[in-house]
Amino acid sequence: MISQSLHNSLARSYSRVMFGVCVVFTVFILLLLGCPAGLALSDGGDGAVVFVVAIAFVLVFFGGVLGLQLYLISSGGPILAVGPAGLWIKTRPTRGQAIWLPWEGIERVYRRRWGLEKMVCVKARDPRAGSNLGAFTALDSSMQQLFFGSGFTATCTYADKPETEIVGALIHFSAGRCPVQ
Repeated sequence: MISQSLHNSLARSYSRVMFGVCVVFTVFILLLLGCPAGLALSDGGDGAVVFVVAIAFVLVFFGGVLGLQLYLISSGGPILAVGPAGLWIKTRPTRGQAIWLPWEGIERVYRRRWGLEKMVCVKARDPRAGSNLGAFTALDSSMQQLFFGSGFTATCTYADKPETEIVGALIHFSAGRCPVQ
């Protein structure tokens, strides 16, 4: 059964990967901007100090925005929880809002790849399934609907369990009540 422990491992793994990406990105930007900053400082003058301070401000600002996004993605409630009666799946990529869908209310469960990320997508039989979850959820869900064909997705890329085990649990608990591809 996929449960809160799977969510915790997904969040920890995702956080570790995103932290590594942030470090590599920051080093790349520092190297890219370090050369012009070094040249500006070697010439001297007040313009060089203003340039370096502006670069530092931009890096801190974008680092804060990226850190906030990382926190919003990796924190929150469960990503996916499966049981004999149905499943809970996260409705937004950034906060811990989830929706309960009984197996009878699910049209199909399928896998989708977006770049390097593997996703499990759940398509509800009723198109109004996620309609009363708020304005920001509707915006996030509509963007997911556009890219993945469903507003309900769960990542498989950063799980500590293989994708086959996650899909196997979905097949086991769905018991043929909806197709799992």
